[in-house]
Amino acid sequence: MVADSLITARVTSELKERFRAVACYQGLSESTLLKRLVEAALLTAATVRPQVPESIEPVAVGGKISVRLRTDDLLLLRERAKARAMPTSTYVSLLIRSHLRSVTPLPTAELDVLKRSVAEMSAIGRNLNQIARTVNQGEGSNGASKADPQALLRALDDMRVYIKSLIISNLKSWRSGDEKANR
Repeated sequence: MVADSLITARVTSELKERFRAVACYQGLSESTLLKRLVEAALLTAATVRPQVPESIEPVAVGGKISVRLRTDDLLLLRERAKARAMPTSTYVSLLIRSHLRSVTPLPTAELDVLKRSVAEMSAIGRNLNQIARTVNQGEGSNGASKADPQALLRALDDMRVYIKSLIISNLKSWRSGDEKANR
């Protein structure tokens, strides 16, 4: 076994001298004595389970907590919440939930926009199916004109641009206020 890591600690000169004396008395170098002490401590720690309290502090019924923030952090927090058009407390709640549960935070307003966009794309898909069915059945005179598929393609492209801008603004809102905080 090759030892390639070093553990160091600063102690008073008196403690160092006492440690040297104990090592000398045992016929060991200071390094060997320290290594044995570290190994003994680790063996002891492996056999003793630390007692973890059930709860460090009582959990509030309403789920409220108070947090003190540095002024610059609070400014940054407010800027980011403002960029997402939401109250600061709601933004903090989303951040905490995201961190604790490893979920991507998506505010209700943005989720609603995405749901509406998906519904619109579904309607466009149904229209395209109707046009394709009409063309395949040879009902060109009563069916769709050549302008209909082009209009649907434009609508899809508009939806793509809209969703892309929503994603970009979402990403920017998570960085909002950085320029003020980094001054």
